[in-house]
This record gives sequence, C-alpha cells and structure tokens, in this order.
Amino acid sequence: MTKHTPRVFSGVKPSGGLQLGNYLGAIKRFVDMQGQDYEAVYCVVDLHAITVWQDPKELKDATREVTAGYLAAGIDPSKSVLFNQSQVPAHTELAWLFNCVARVGWMNRMTQFKDKAGKNAEKVSLGLYAYPALMAADILLYHATHVPVGEDQKQHVELTRDIAAKFNHDYGAEDFFPLPEPIIEGPATRVMNLRDGSKKMSKSGESDMERINMTDDADTIAKKFKKARTDPDPLPDTLEGLKGRPEARNLVDIYAGLSETSPDAVISEFAGAGWGTFKPALADLAVAKLGPISEEMARLMNDKAEIDRVLAQGAERAEAIALPILDRTYDIMGFLRSRRG
Repeated sequence: MTKHTPRVFSGVKPSGGLQLGNYLGAIKRFVDMQGQDYEAVYCVVDLHAITVWQDPKELKDATREVTAGYLAAGIDPSKSVLFNQSQVPAHTELAWLFNCVARVGWMNRMTQFKDKAGKNAEKVSLGLYAYPALMAADILLYHATHVPVGEDQKQHVELTRDIAAKFNHDYGAEDFFPLPEPIIEGPATRVMNLRDGSKKMSKSGESDMERINMTDDADTIAKKFKKARTDPDPLPDTLEGLKGRPEARNLVDIYAGLSETSPDAVISEFAGAGWGTFKPALADLAVAKLGPISEEMARLMNDKAEIDRVLAQGAERAEAIALPILDRTYDIMGFLRSRRG
C-alpha cells in the first residue's frame, strides 16, 4: 500500500472580499495547521470565482486581497506553499480528466449547485455545474490527505473521495490517489449573519452591518458587534439554553472561535450576563484579534509587487509537487506524452 505524505490542501475563493467567516472557518485553521505534522498547500482559488461573471480588474484586486489576508493572519510562505490557482495550469488539466471519471448523477446531487442555481439552473454557467470536479483536482493534484473545510463543503470532499476511488479502481491504480479526509473542527466553522442568525455570514449580504469584513478598522468592528442583533434574554447557564436562539448562539460561537476556547467555556464565564456586558466584551476581543490583521492587510495591499512575488514563488513550488503527479496520471490513463522538463 502506498504511504502518502501527510499533506493539507485548502483554498479561499476571491470574490466579494474576506469576512469573519473566512477567517474563523478557514484561514485561522490554515494558520493553526501550518508547521504541524503536515505539508501545507494553500491556494487562492481564482478559477472557481469565474463560475459567475467577474470584472477582470476586480478579480485581480480580490486575488491580492485574499493573499494579503492569508499573510496578515499568519500564513508563512516559508512554511506553507501559497499561490493562486490560475498560475498552475495542471489544475485545469486534471479537472478535465476528472470530468471524464465523475458521473453526472454525482454532480446532480451537489446541494451547493442547487442552492446557487435556484430556478435558473438552465441559465447558469457549465462551470458552476462542473466545478466540484475542479475542486477534486485542486485537492488530488497534490495528493492531499487532509482538507480543512466548513460543514457546507464536506459534500465536495466526499465527491473528491468518490472520484479518487473510481479512478484508482477503473485504472487498476491501487491507491495512487489518496482518499482525503475532511477536517471540520472548531467552535465557529460556520459563522452566521449578525442581523439574522439563520443565515450564513456572506460577502454579498445586503447590508455591511451583517458581517465583519477583514478589512474593517477597529472602530467599525466594535460598532458592528455592539449593534449585532440579539434577544432580550441573558446568557443561560448551559449551552443547551441557547437552543432556538440563533443570534445568541452565533455570538457565543464567535467569541469561542476568537478566544480559542469552547462555547461551553464561554457560557461558563458569562452565565447570566446580559448583552450589555457580553457584546462589549466580544467587541474588545474582536478588535484585539482582528485589528492587527486589518492593519497588516492594508499595508500589504499597498505593496502589490510583493504580493505578486509571493504568489509567483508559491506557484513554482506548487508545480514542483503537482507536475509529477499529473504526468503519472496521464501515464496511468494511457496517454502518449513526452515528459516535461
């Protein structure tokens, strides 16, 4: 049995700006896994962004902003491979091969496509329908064994496992592609809207008060938390007491995520406290944690050449891992090709 190098892969899509959900649900976890028992490969998945139309200039700016967010939050390019997807063409090459391995029925079960397409499924891009195969290629191109994701992306990792297993079986390749494990952990893997706790915090929400942007300054962060929607009841003695109180539970989870503790510990600390006590404490914590990241992002965004240099160097390192795997994939499938390099 092949022993695969423990390797993490994950990415963030550059569309609409980074917000607190991206930080707690993804980027902070990327930083935490960096330098542990894994090789870490982190990507700005700009090819995924164009499943819906993007203004070209805004896409470049958004790609740099996500990169700045990675760096400001603590991703170290000397410890992790950091690049943007479109600089490594092997992603799209392997995605086409996987389009021919994946089954239409598998794609039809993808709930995110149904949610995003809604009643206009006949009018959306083919890319929106097929992008789970590209996501599988992103992961398997590096023989990633672990994928930190939010709960809403778990189905895509399961699809990736199905594609890997079918490829290995169909081509007699044993375990050439690993079956990656989704990593879904932490108290705030799904951060909700500050005005409606039943909705996920989104970059595209109608009001800017619904979300905490990673570019918000300290005063704005504090203001948004102090004005966040709650209910009239104080915090309960147990986590069970937050059932049916989505806004309250969301703020407790955010506090736990920022303080690197558990929701139970937050409830234990603030049991019986009113929102006049809890929300200022949460605002202070958020400013302490997010304020320096916002400031560093602003500095980095004023040095686009440095961001571009980091991405280019990361792409070279990514290709060094990816191209031998892609070439071996072509070979297994019976393509007649000259070796690269």
